[in-house]
Formats: sequence, C-alpha cells, structure tokens
Amino acid sequence: MKTLLLNPPSFENFDGGAGSRWPAVREITSFWYPVWLTYPAGLIKESRLLDAPSHGVTPEQTVTIAMDYDFVVVFTSTPGFRNDVHLAELIKKAKPHIKIAFVGPHVSVLPEESLNASTAIDFVARKEFDFSVTEFAQGKSLETIEGVSFRKDGTIVHTPDREPLADLDSLPFAVDVYKRDLDITKYNVPFLLHPYIAFYSSRGCPAKCSYCLWPQTFSGHRWRTRSSDNVAGEVRRALELFPNVREIFFDDDTFAWGKQRVLEICEKFKPINFTWSCTARAHTDYETLKAMKDAGCRLLIVGFESGDPAVLKNIEKGATVEQAITFMKNCKKLGILVHGDYIFGLPGETRETIERTMKFAEELDCETIQVSIAHPYPGTAFNDYLLKHGYLTRHEMSDELGHQLPNIQYPGLDRHQIVDAVEQFYGRYYFRPRIIFRILRKAVFDGKERRRLFKEAKEYLSLRAKRKRFAKNVGND
Repeated sequence: MKTLLLNPPSFENFDGGAGSRWPAVREITSFWYPVWLTYPAGLIKESRLLDAPSHGVTPEQTVTIAMDYDFVVVFTSTPGFRNDVHLAELIKKAKPHIKIAFVGPHVSVLPEESLNASTAIDFVARKEFDFSVTEFAQGKSLETIEGVSFRKDGTIVHTPDREPLADLDSLPFAVDVYKRDLDITKYNVPFLLHPYIAFYSSRGCPAKCSYCLWPQTFSGHRWRTRSSDNVAGEVRRALELFPNVREIFFDDDTFAWGKQRVLEICEKFKPINFTWSCTARAHTDYETLKAMKDAGCRLLIVGFESGDPAVLKNIEKGATVEQAITFMKNCKKLGILVHGDYIFGLPGETRETIERTMKFAEELDCETIQVSIAHPYPGTAFNDYLLKHGYLTRHEMSDELGHQLPNIQYPGLDRHQIVDAVEQFYGRYYFRPRIIFRILRKAVFDGKERRRLFKEAKEYLSLRAKRKRFAKNVGND
C-alpha cells in the first residue's frame, strides 16, 4: 500500500508527536525530528514521511496530500488527539476507502477509548509500531499482526503485544529518510547548532521517573542499544548526505547510561571528528564526560527537575542534588555546555520547594534552561498518583494554541501559582547580569545567532505576557 507517515498539524508550531518528549507548543519555536516515523518510512517501499508542523503544512494541505495514498499512519499525542481525530475524519470524508492508523503513547495506553473516539481510525498500533504498520502496508490482515487493536463485528479486538525490538541494527537509517522527505533547515532548537540532525542510538530507559511519558507508555524500561559500529555508520552517512550540518544530536531517552558503551562509542566517534550533543543524567561520572568531550561532545540535555531532595525522591528520579552539583562542576571543568530541564508541579511541590529549585538552578548555572509544567499523561505513575489523591483538575493541559497549562493543584499550591512560578523562574534566571552578558556576547560576534535570538525573544515575551495574564486572572478555580 502506498503509505503516508504523518506527524500531523495539531496546532501551529506544535511539535507534540513523533519525536517530542514533552508534547506542547514551546516558549520558543522548536522542532524536533519525527524519528519514530522514519523507520516504517524506510521499511515501506512506496512511502513518504510528512512532518507537517516543521514544514508549515496546513490541515487542508495535509488532506490534499493524503489523497495520493492508500494508508495513513498518524502519530498522535494526548494534547493533540482531538485535533488529530478531526483531521482523520476530514481525510476519510475526502477519500472514504483510505486506511488510517493512529500510533504513539496516547493510543498505546488508551486503545479502546481512541478507537471509540471516531470510526475514522481503522486501527491502533500499540507501542513500537515499526513492523506493525509495515506488515499492514505489505498486505497482512490485522488479525495476524501483533500489537494492534481494531474493530471487528461490533467489538474491539486486541492482538497479542509485540515484543520490543531487540535488533535495532536491523532498522534503516533515519537520515536516509530525512534526505528523501525532509528539509533539515526547518528544524531549529534554541540550544543546538543550526542546522542539526537528530536520531536515536538506543531505545528504552532503565530509570523509573514517575512522570516520564516514553518509558512507561511506549518504549519501555528495557534498554536496547544499537552497536557502536552501526551508530558511527549513521553518523558518517549523515555527514555525507548533509555536508552543511553543524551538529548531530542523539535523542535517546538517555544516551549516557551505560559507561562502557559510551566509552566504546566515543572511540568510534573520534576519527570522524564531528560535533555532537546528547541526553544525559546527573550520575554520569568525570571519566565518561571526559571521553565524550574528547570525542566531540559539545552539549548535554539533563533533566534536573527539582532542587528539593524530597521531590526527587517522590518522583523516583534516581539522582540527588549532590550528584547534580558534582556533575555540573565536572562539565564546567571540561567545557561541556549543559541545557537543564526543570519541572514545577511534581508530587510534594510547594511554594518552598519551588523557591529551593530556583536557587538550585542559579547555583548550577547551566548555559540554558527549560521550565515545564508537570503534566500527568495517561499510563504514568504520576497520573495514577494524582487520581488517587484527587489532585487532578477538570482543566485541559493546554490552551487553544497548544501552550502548556496546569491541570493539577495541591493543597497550598494552585494552578495560577504554578504558572506564575514558571515565569518567575525564567525571569530570575535569564535576567541576571552575567546571563544577559553571555547572551549579548553571542549576538555581537555571530550575526546569524543575533537574528535567531531576536526572533526567540519576541516569541518568549509574547507568551510571557499571556501567562502573566493567566496567573493574574484565573486564581484557584
């Protein structure tokens, strides 16, 4: 079947599916690669990967494009699900016999609810869908495909779960699909060099963070890795296909988990001589960090989440405040930049823990930060905790444009206080004199960076004003 692999246009600038770890419209426009969709796109002969958000493709244009295909695979998300269903219905109305499958964490956790939402969805492929949708496109019946849910004779049928893929080297290279179907200049993340390319070197994450969407709902806690030769091979292929790329980002759940593997990969990377970044955890030791730096690592994304020990324990982070402080000292000594992620609204959060986290972040002094509102996604332990204690509100987790809004509140900490804390955090962190100097220094010596910083500043200040209005007007409703 001629197949369209679709990251749908759920909201304007919404990078909430296919590869984004935190589904939302961000403070500053950021587009991550739809890596999950590249694998079936590479396995199915007659296929196309359409990443609508990054390429500015509207819902109307998406429907028109879909008319050339027999089968559409839609990567959906919890915030975008309603809009994605509407889009599927428009496609079905225009071409009634087309087949549509939904994939992603949301439908993996809620397959029946998803199918009941609309008859436009022919089936759901649960969890890792590389071969589920490929087998359907090749002509296999749904009854014979593992890991799918579908309607039959008025009831919903769930075939047995598909085992997580162990041989990741058997998958095609994501970068070959990028070359065929995408424009890499459309992908921009503020703290990565532009243009950049991202793909995975592993799947799954052994960590048990209670709020984290992907390991609990989709890729699992079993850590599966590509061979170091296979990863280095895709790096070489990327540099061959895209000589203008300035950085490769390894977008694993956590790239720097197993020390020996990281050391082995770094040895493979050294002769290639390229710049790269990756995800990491605060338990990464100095020897590992040094090997990464020597192999060309420029920046790490690290989820510190909170500066309060009790909150870290509540979410089963598996890392301590003390480890984070040591980690940052080592990174600064080696000259590795760090983008730090923080979350407000996790179990045990109070106004006091928020203040503690702000001071902690200032002490760590990462190059850049992101502050997110805790969102309870179906299938996570965090969601179960909120339901058990009655802390989940009736509100949506995003506004009409896809920006994050809190749908939780705790005794002594309500929704508008969480939003207000996010804005306070950004203000306190970035408006310190030395941080302003650091940003201006970049702008002065790099004209391209200056233009990007100006655009990002306009976007952030617009959202900041909107959040301030929310914090002022909503209150404890």
